[in-house]
Amino acid sequence: MDEPRDAPGVYRAPLRSRRDDVDHDAAVERALSRGLCGVGGLLHGRPRSLAEALAATEELHGDRVARRLERFAAVPDGAQVWTRTPGGPFHRGWLTGPWSYDDSGAAVALDLVHVRACDWDPDPWDEHRLPAAVAHTFRRGGRNFQRIRAAAYQPR
Repeated sequence: MDEPRDAPGVYRAPLRSRRDDVDHDAAVERALSRGLCGVGGLLHGRPRSLAEALAATEELHGDRVARRLERFAAVPDGAQVWTRTPGGPFHRGWLTGPWSYDDSGAAVALDLVHVRACDWDPDPWDEHRLPAAVAHTFRRGGRNFQRIRAAAYQPR
């Protein structure tokens, strides 16, 4: 049985830039400590709206990246997100706010500029406790924020 149609969903949030020169550990730690979930895509200047950010993202990074940003921004509040520190434990949170652009020095350096407020669990999760679909999605790898679809999401 799949999740109900009106459920906000469950997502993999790598909190990772597509750039190889960015410290992934530092990006995850910053997001967790600041109560953020985010994706990369540095822009030239702070956009005044999501529409402006999408247009600038398409111009600088292409249509595919702009569509990814649009999907990230459209995920409803209350959606469950999972991330992991590289080689470390997993973290579960819930999106609690709308898209915004963080142009602070740290966000720019870590290329985690498109962000949403996120209420992260205070304690990490070991892999053996994860819902199977979450563990499987992370084992596949990748850097994209993406929906996890499966029959059951309850931790073991």
